[in-house]
Amino acid sequence: MSYGAPPPSNPYGSPGGYGGAPQDHPKGTTVLILGILSLVCCGLFTGIPAIVMGKKALEEIDRAPQSYGNRGNIKAGYICGIVGTALSVVGIVLNIILLAAGAGLAGS
Repeated sequence: MSYGAPPPSNPYGSPGGYGGAPQDHPKGTTVLILGILSLVCCGLFTGIPAIVMGKKALEEIDRAPQSYGNRGNIKAGYICGIVGTALSVVGIVLNIILLAAGAGLAGS
């Protein structure tokens, strides 16, 4: 073996490794978009589906980690869904408190 020669070719035809790159989970982009929308405008309407779908997709990835490669996108959408849902609930509670306080002041 000389130092200037290229490495020997792989007789199996692939460039090396144990297989192809893992493919993206089919729901990865959907979970991310739903999570971001829950933060920006839709709150509970997209936050809850982002949480449910994200949890299920993360469990599928944990069962077969070599099959899927976009765990980060799903995790980000899942977390955004949690934050968006929590902010929506806080906003709803504050609105109820303010409406009750306003009704109390108007009634006296």
